Amino acid sequence: MTGAPVDDVRASIDAVWRIESARVVAALARLHGDLGLAEETAQEALVAALEQWPRDGIPRNPAAWLMTTGRRRAIDRIRREVNLREKVAVLASDLDDHDDPYDEADSRLDDQIGDDMLRLIFTACHPALSTEARIALTLKTVAGLSTAEIARAFLSTESTIAQRIVRAKRTLSARRVGFAAPTAEELPERLPPVLSVIYLIFNEGYAASSGDDWFRPELCRDALRLGRMLCNLLPNESDVFALTALMEFQASRLAARTTRDGQPILLLDQNRALWDRLSITRGLRSLQRVRELGGTRTSYALQAAIAAQHARAATAEDTDWVAIAALYETLAETAPSPIVELNRAVALGMAYGPQAGLDLVDQLRDFPELERYHLLPSVRGDLLARLGRDAEAADEFRRAAELAGNDQERALSLSRARALES
Repeated sequence: MTGAPVDDVRASIDAVWRIESARVVAALARLHGDLGLAEETAQEALVAALEQWPRDGIPRNPAAWLMTTGRRRAIDRIRREVNLREKVAVLASDLDDHDDPYDEADSRLDDQIGDDMLRLIFTACHPALSTEARIALTLKTVAGLSTAEIARAFLSTESTIAQRIVRAKRTLSARRVGFAAPTAEELPERLPPVLSVIYLIFNEGYAASSGDDWFRPELCRDALRLGRMLCNLLPNESDVFALTALMEFQASRLAARTTRDGQPILLLDQNRALWDRLSITRGLRSLQRVRELGGTRTSYALQAAIAAQHARAATAEDTDWVAIAALYETLAETAPSPIVELNRAVALGMAYGPQAGLDLVDQLRDFPELERYHLLPSVRGDLLARLGRDAEAADEFRRAAELAGNDQERALSLSRARALES
């Protein structure tokens, strides 16, 4: 590819880096035993690519080139540490055994990539870090996003995100958090925070908490990629498949969620021909794996089962709301929360009439967790409108608009209020 325009080469490097950076960092973290050093070394490999590829052309196997260059840089660093001479000899000998180190990925390294990725994910989501730090570090090291991209996604400044990531690495280093995947005994405690981080990333993409856009599909896709990756790494963990199924179903609707000019379209009004059938098929396949593993009554599995009911319905009228209400009842028993109850109220209103939903919503109005949650008045407004209580419904939609953090959601609520007043 020598002679290709520099911009094309740089675009190729960006694409390769987005896909391969996590594997490179994971492999180097195993060598260094330190996530910060691994990232620095990986960045050195990226800088080398930016210098050499525009001049020499893109190598036949760019991923292997990055991996091998990163390993060489890691070895150089380790060489400088006197107390690690023995390790250097082993690693250097390992590289010298290959006639063409850039030709194919190191087979032995490939064998370890799965374990390395698992270590990387669990390190980035370590309980020693705050939730915000886990999200930032996971997006940076595992999803391969740049600091600027993370800042844009969360409407923060680049310096804030950079500081958050630096502090996270310092915390891991200060607490001597080892670069290790949890043992089988530790997994039940360590896995839920990892899944929580991935779902938080997805949800911020699916329903942006602030800003101009109703959703940010790039974040949904990044979270989904992490979920699929975790399915490959932990094939016997039903909750991993349950969460991935849930995200697949929800992501399948992305193209139908807004008009061409970005206006929100509610679920029942969406053109289901625009739903991504491949994503739905993947979701159903993941849900089948959940059943095979016997994990159908967890929170993620029940939410995925509810989403599957929507995905199976050819039209909004075909939706089996009675089944959905029953699933929400089980979810309320398994993972009780005011949010689940609010969603159950919607299902009851669809299955048994708006008064059934309103009766439950009215029981939720004193919950402090929902006091400033915009969807409570939004749901109440919808139920009141269906009961013909238009003036009360309009008041609720205006209240929802006041509480909404997202501009598009605010505009939608005001539009619904105006429609009831006309």
